[in-house]
Amino acid sequence: MNTSSDAKIALLADGTPVRVKQLPPEIHCRTPHYLRGVPGQVDALAGRFRDPSLLAFNKPGLPMRYLYRVRFKQKDIWPDYAGSPADTLVADIFEHWLDVLKEPAHERA
Repeated sequence: MNTSSDAKIALLADGTPVRVKQLPPEIHCRTPHYLRGVPGQVDALAGRFRDPSLLAFNKPGLPMRYLYRVRFKQKDIWPDYAGSPADTLVADIFEHWLDVLKEPAHERA
């Protein structure tokens, strides 16, 4: 069953600006710490999956979560990055770790 927040996040189109939430880590967490607080944009919806932070503890992993491929500029992740400004990193991030931004932002919060 979708909650209203599930339905809202599922509507994210490719290119939607997002920021990874700065939450305390879950015991079993798939969100890289170095991406917390970093803005990016949705590249694609990877699908809907059972929640791995619950599956790790032999729970059913429900509610199911949307998983997005999010593209980040390297310079936004590592401010001293000396490579090309066009260099990016793509990471799979579950919907409950994303905040939708009203417009693109390319600096840490």
